[in-house]
Amino acid sequence: MTSLPMIPIDPDAAAARRASLPPRHLADLDLAGRQTLLAELGEPAFRARQISTHYFGRLVRDPARMTDLPAAARERLTDALLPRLLTPVRELACDDGATRKALWRLHDGSLVESVLMGYQDRVTVCISSQAGCGMACPFCATGQAGLTRNLSTAEIVDQAVYLAGVAASGVVSGSPARLSHVVFMGMGEPLANYSRVVAAIRRLTAPAPEGLGLSQRHITVSTVGLVPAIRRLASEDLSVTLALSLHAPDDELRDELVPVNQRWKVAEVLDAAWDYAARTGRRVSIEYAMIRDVNDQPWRADLLGRLLAGRLAHVNLIPLNPTPGSRWDASPKPVEREFVRRLRDAGVSTTVRDTRGREIDGACGQLAAAEGESADTSDGANA
Repeated sequence: MTSLPMIPIDPDAAAARRASLPPRHLADLDLAGRQTLLAELGEPAFRARQISTHYFGRLVRDPARMTDLPAAARERLTDALLPRLLTPVRELACDDGATRKALWRLHDGSLVESVLMGYQDRVTVCISSQAGCGMACPFCATGQAGLTRNLSTAEIVDQAVYLAGVAASGVVSGSPARLSHVVFMGMGEPLANYSRVVAAIRRLTAPAPEGLGLSQRHITVSTVGLVPAIRRLASEDLSVTLALSLHAPDDELRDELVPVNQRWKVAEVLDAAWDYAARTGRRVSIEYAMIRDVNDQPWRADLLGRLLAGRLAHVNLIPLNPTPGSRWDASPKPVEREFVRRLRDAGVSTTVRDTRGREIDGACGQLAAAEGESADTSDGANA
């Protein structure tokens, strides 16, 4: 059984983390906060709206293109509100360019990844909330890498804004040119970086120029089951979708696959999820990675069906994606189909996730932000 990692209290390490905080960015602040900052710099408050319109409304961050700002002040204003947070290291593409994975270097050298996925009716971006992840799920490449640090609000938001610009450029053929959906399913456990993730959601969904203007109903927040944070999220007056990474319906197996289950058991996690659904009216997405001979037995499908029957929930089965050194593999398709049949017979809405991005290690559980990873893909392009 996998045990939760012990995290020693190290004052020197805590001080180093504080020293590594990224520079303040307009996405860290609401519009009023941006106006206050510019007033402190001796600038009129309306400049905050102008710069915010460029960043969120026009997806522009180049000072030379901000021609409504005084030429002499552009660099100073953008340095104050639009410091560079993400430096592109590599961009890989597959699925005829419809799936694109971006590797970023942060100001302190940390690496994170994001994935853009274009469909006929929408463009979705999968963003990271942490550099690495401390949840230690053994079948997930990110979890095995460990946690480096939490991302700032702006570092989270900037991933979506950057990739919204990629979508707007028209390079994702056959898809709309506007980002419509954001899923917090990249690197990290979003609810372990709670305050910054919630601030990022508010920034992504606030109307331009304060934010990106996305619908809250088009935002999905994934969690392995941090019960107090789920209950807190239910009180935030948000209409985002909660995605619960369950992966096993019984405590004995989930203790191993999702080590945080040693703290909050299946019944307690599901109770928090049902409270979230009741308070928000939003259907909970139950994420379940299908792992050969581990969690794909018919009796586990039946147990899961009994736990979810009659609930405001949808099961999203995920064929396990390969990761380096993993001893596990995806369930065979006949086993997967039988699992689906049993859940549907129990009256539980169930689909199997499209494994987009597998060729570029951009699918669920594969994000590891390895700078030396191979760039040899048919559509790969360095950023």
